[in-house]
Amino acid sequence: MTQVGGAAPPQVAMAAPGLEGVAVAETTIGDVRGEEGFFHYRGYNAAELARRLSFEQVWHLLSEGFLPDAGQVAAFRQRTSAMRSLPEQVARLLPELAAGEPFVPLTALRTAVSLTAGVLGLQPVMDISAEEVRQQGLVMTALAPVLVTGLYRAHRGEPLVVPDPDLGYAAAYLQMLTGRRPDPLQARAVEKYLILTMDHGFNASTFTARVITSTGADMGAALVGAIGALSGPLHGGAPSRALQTLDEIGTEERAYDYLRQKVESGDRLMGFGHRVYKTDDPRSTLLREVALELGGEQARFAEHVEQTALRVLGELKPGRRLYTNVEFYAGVVMNTAGIPREMFTPTFASSRTVGWTAAICEQAAHNRLIRPSAVYVGPTPPVPLPEGSRYA
Repeated sequence: MTQVGGAAPPQVAMAAPGLEGVAVAETTIGDVRGEEGFFHYRGYNAAELARRLSFEQVWHLLSEGFLPDAGQVAAFRQRTSAMRSLPEQVARLLPELAAGEPFVPLTALRTAVSLTAGVLGLQPVMDISAEEVRQQGLVMTALAPVLVTGLYRAHRGEPLVVPDPDLGYAAAYLQMLTGRRPDPLQARAVEKYLILTMDHGFNASTFTARVITSTGADMGAALVGAIGALSGPLHGGAPSRALQTLDEIGTEERAYDYLRQKVESGDRLMGFGHRVYKTDDPRSTLLREVALELGGEQARFAEHVEQTALRVLGELKPGRRLYTNVEFYAGVVMNTAGIPREMFTPTFASSRTVGWTAAICEQAAHNRLIRPSAVYVGPTPPVPLPEGSRYA
């Protein structure tokens, strides 16, 4: 710290880089226990929810606060599928938002969400009731996959696909993306992935959404901010990069030397290591099962690369506790199910909208403006102006 005149600065607490270990709010939505390799939604093991339940059942849990019975989930599915209709003004403008090169789907989605919020007339959350905020959350979550797939198809010059109301969220997503009714096994694989990525504690995008909500802004503003945070490669952009690593390795024989060279060079292995998990990422464990169930050479190759990478990391970084994270097998699952690589992160955004809107509702219901402090480490104030300084 540089000191310029005056007394020594008072002793201050050290800032926590990245807010690691700092609790910033209370929540009933869910939590991540990194040391245990466990995360939950409202107390329920999230991996078990993905294994056993549908997207709509878990969406209901996060948005409504409880698991629905058969009648409740049927009504919820009917209600939310009816919300998939894009406002005409938004549908008309999708081709313009998707035009030109380079086309970055997540960037286009950010603009489309802002447009949709404006067309729907979403009001600041501090000016509307909790029920209205929750209703808006359902609408924006139902529209997210329609916007994501509509932008992709518009860029390719293909017409918007009207989602089949008889299909669940995941199957409808694949139908809207490809224009075809999906294979049930692939649809269920994608559904498991979408459930696993609905929420994950106070990650960067969820925290961003809550900060914006704390100002009293509308839900559209909070979602746009969350998508912006998700666009960073360290948060939502890794599935396609992990798949690119598999491409670069090419064959099983090249895996060890390639991975060892990467680690020795100080390069990041995309798909390995996690800020919170210090043991197996439960999302990766389940997605490995899903990938192998789908089958194919890529899944078998990915398993070999995973085992080799963990061996290399154990040799070169002993004691670091680096394990496979969700992105590694997420790319394999989505690729095998027919989702293009440029759509991996937008697909993630589609499911994470469930968690974002749940967090927005919770923040709005118990709001206090989020205004943290910073630890100042510059010159000791007040610093005198240089002699002769005057207005110029």
